[in-house]
Amino acid sequence: MTVVRWFKRHFVVIAGLITLGYLLLPNVIVTVFSFNKPKGRFNYEWQQFSLDAWKQPCGVADMCGSLSISLQIAVWATIGATVLGTMIAFALVRYRFRARGAINSLIFLPMAMPEVVMAASLLTLFLNMGAQLGFYTILIAHIMFCLSFVVTAVKARVMSMDPRLEQAAQDLYAGPVQTFLRVTLPIAAPGIAAGALLSFALSFDDFIITNFNAGSTVTFPMFVWGSAQRGTPVQINVIGTTMFLVAVLLVLVSMVITNRRNKVKA
Repeated sequence: MTVVRWFKRHFVVIAGLITLGYLLLPNVIVTVFSFNKPKGRFNYEWQQFSLDAWKQPCGVADMCGSLSISLQIAVWATIGATVLGTMIAFALVRYRFRARGAINSLIFLPMAMPEVVMAASLLTLFLNMGAQLGFYTILIAHIMFCLSFVVTAVKARVMSMDPRLEQAAQDLYAGPVQTFLRVTLPIAAPGIAAGALLSFALSFDDFIITNFNAGSTVTFPMFVWGSAQRGTPVQINVIGTTMFLVAVLLVLVSMVITNRRNKVKA
C-alpha cells in the first residue's frame, strides 16, 4: 500500500519525466551516433567511438554550404516575420476596423493548412509571376508561414497588457514614442521573443515548403534528405547535436536572466 500511495502522490511527476525522456530520446541518439565511426555508408549501427566527425564537421562536400543557406534564410525570415507580425498583432488588438474579424480568422490558416497544400499554392503563385525559384522565393515563403506564429504569440501578450501602465506614462508627460519604447515594448518583449525563436526554428527545420520552392537551392534539411538516400554522414549528427546544445544553452541563459530579474524585483 505504501508503494501505491507513493506512486499516486508522484504520478504527475513520473508521467512528466517519462514524457520528457521520450521527447529527448531522438536527441540522445543523434548525440551518441555523432561519435560513431561507421564501416559503411549509413550511420545506423554503432561500430566504434571516434571524434573524426567532430574534428572535421565540414568534411562532407556541400554540407556546410547548405547549412549556411538555411541559417541565412532562417535569420532573415525571423526578422521579417517578427517585424511584420508584431505590427499586425498590435493593429488587431489596439484598433477597430472593417474585416478585423476576418483577418483574425485568416491569420490561423497557415497554421491549420497542410504544408503540402501551401507549398503547391506558393509554387503556382511564383510560377505565374515568372519568379525564379531560389533563395528569395524560399525566404518569402518562410516569412509567410512564420507570420502567423508571431502574430499569435505577440497578440496573446499584448492582450494581457494593462492599459493603465501606458496611461500612467502619458500622465507623466511621456510622448508616444517614449511610452512605446519604455513601457509597451518591454512588456511585449517576451511574446515577441517567443515568436522570433519559434520562427527561427520553423524556418530552419522546414522541408516541404522549401523543397517545392527551392529551385536549385539546397538547404540543410534538403541536404539531409538527399544524403539519406545514398548514405548518411556522421557530420549530420554533429550539426544536429550542436544545434540542440545551442538551443539548450539559450534556454538556460534565459532562465538565469529571468531568475536574476525576479530576485532584483523582490
